[in-house]
Amino acid sequence: MPESQPQVPSRRQLLRMAAVAAASLAAGKVATAEGAKAASTDGSVLDVVIIGAGLAGLTAARDLKRAGCESFAVLEARNRVGGRTYNHDIGNGVVSEAGGQWIGPGQTAIFDLARELEVDTFPTFYAGKTTVLAGDARVAQDFHGGIGTDEALGAKLGELARGVPSAAPWTAKDAAELDKLSYGDWLLKQGLKYEDGYFMGLAAKLTTGGAPAQLGLLGYLTQINSASNNLDQLEATKGGAQETRFVGGSQVLSIKMAKDLGDKVRLSTPVRKIAGWNRDVVEVHTDQGVVRARRVIVAINPALCNQVVFDPPLPEGRSQLHKHWPANAPMRKTVHVYEKPFWRNDGLNGQIFQVGGPVLMAYDNSPPDLSVGIISAFVSPGALPSDPKAAEQTLSAIYAKAFGDKALHPKQFHDHDWGRVDQWTLQCIHPLPPGFLTKWGPFLHPSAGRVIWSGTETADLWPGSMDGAVRSGHRAALQALAALAHQGEVA
Repeated sequence: MPESQPQVPSRRQLLRMAAVAAASLAAGKVATAEGAKAASTDGSVLDVVIIGAGLAGLTAARDLKRAGCESFAVLEARNRVGGRTYNHDIGNGVVSEAGGQWIGPGQTAIFDLARELEVDTFPTFYAGKTTVLAGDARVAQDFHGGIGTDEALGAKLGELARGVPSAAPWTAKDAAELDKLSYGDWLLKQGLKYEDGYFMGLAAKLTTGGAPAQLGLLGYLTQINSASNNLDQLEATKGGAQETRFVGGSQVLSIKMAKDLGDKVRLSTPVRKIAGWNRDVVEVHTDQGVVRARRVIVAINPALCNQVVFDPPLPEGRSQLHKHWPANAPMRKTVHVYEKPFWRNDGLNGQIFQVGGPVLMAYDNSPPDLSVGIISAFVSPGALPSDPKAAEQTLSAIYAKAFGDKALHPKQFHDHDWGRVDQWTLQCIHPLPPGFLTKWGPFLHPSAGRVIWSGTETADLWPGSMDGAVRSGHRAALQALAALAHQGEVA
C-alpha cells in the first residue's frame, strides 16, 4: 500500500494559522488553529463587527481578511467610506481633498498601506514666496517649506516632548504640571514678539483644530513626540507631515480597501445601540437591523460614542471620556479651481496667511499634472457667509489681494464645513484641553468587555493623523484575533 501523502494546507489555511499564532503570542497564550476556528461555528454570529468605515475601521477589516477571518462586517453610518477623508470631484479625474490629505517622514504605516494598495504619492508644492495679509498690508516672503515658527522655541518644545511618550502621555514624569497649562499659557511665558507667537499658534491650530488657549500643552507635546520630538517634522511642509500627497486624493485609500472587502462593508447603517458588550455575544442595533458578534471594534471619534446607547452603561471612566471629549473644533475647507496655477509664474507658492481674517491658511492644492490650478483654504467657521456664492466671492477678493485680479474668476468653488456636513462627523480634528489627558487618558485604550476601541485618537504614534488611524486599525485587528484565538482555545 502506498504511503498516505501528508495534507498540504491551502494558502488561506496558512494565513489563518499564522494569524492565530501571532494573535496568541500577543495575548500571552498558545492556541491551536482549530481552536480559533471553532469560534465561528454559529453562522448567525459574526466573529467581529467593525463600526466605522474610515481608515481605522477599513484597515482593521483588511487585516482580518488577510489573516483568513471571513466572519466580519463593517458598519458605516454615512453613504460613503473614508470617514474624515473626502475628495471633491473636480472633473477629468482631478480631485481636491476636503479632509485629511498630507503625510510625511515617520508616518510609515500609511506609506506602507499606500504602497500595498498601489496608490502613488507626489510632493506638496511649496517653492516660492508665501503671502501674508494683514488688513490692507501685503508681504511676500519665502518660508522655505516651513510655517514661520521660531527655531529656538521649536527646540525648547522638542526637549519637553522627549519626556512625553505619545502612547501614554499621562505617565510622563511631569505630566500633571504640563497638563495644567494651555499651549497659549506656555507661549505667553516665552516673551515672544507678536509675529513669532502668531505663527507658533497658527501652526498648532492647523494641526489640532484649537487655538493655543484651548489646547493643552501636554496634548501638543504628545504630537511633537510622535514627530521625533521635532516641531518642524510635525508642522512644516519640507521634511514635515505636510510634505507628501496622494495621487487621486486621500479618500482613494478607503475606496480601494472597501472595494476589496465587497459586501462586508454596509453603508447607511448607523449604529444606535450596543447591548451586552460584557457578554460572549454582543448585539449591535442599527437602522438596518441587529448584528450579533463576538467582538466589536469601535473605530469612530470618541465624541460620536455619545450617540450610541451602551447597555449596560460603560464603566464610568470610559463613559466620562466620551462625554468630555472635545467636539467644538469644526474645520471648514474651501476649494477654488482655476484654469492654471497662474500664481506660480509670479514666484508665489499659493500659500496665504491672513492675520485677523477668515483665511487661516490657503495653499496650492493643484494636481501633479497641473491640468488645473487649485487653491484650497482652511477658513474659520462662522467667519464666512454660509451662502456658497457669497463665500466664494469673499475668498476670491482675498486671493486677489495676494495673487492679482486673475484670482477673482474661479471655474469652480467647493465648500466643506465638517461641523455641518453630517451628524456623523462633528469635527475633523480635536484639540485636547488642559487637564484632559491626565484625567481621562488612562481610559482611552483598555477594552470594555468585548468592545475594542480604535480610531486615530487611540493611536500610540501620530494620534490625530491618517497614519495614526491606520496604526490603530492594525492594533485593533490584532486584539480581535488574539481574543478570538483565546476564546476558541482547546482546553
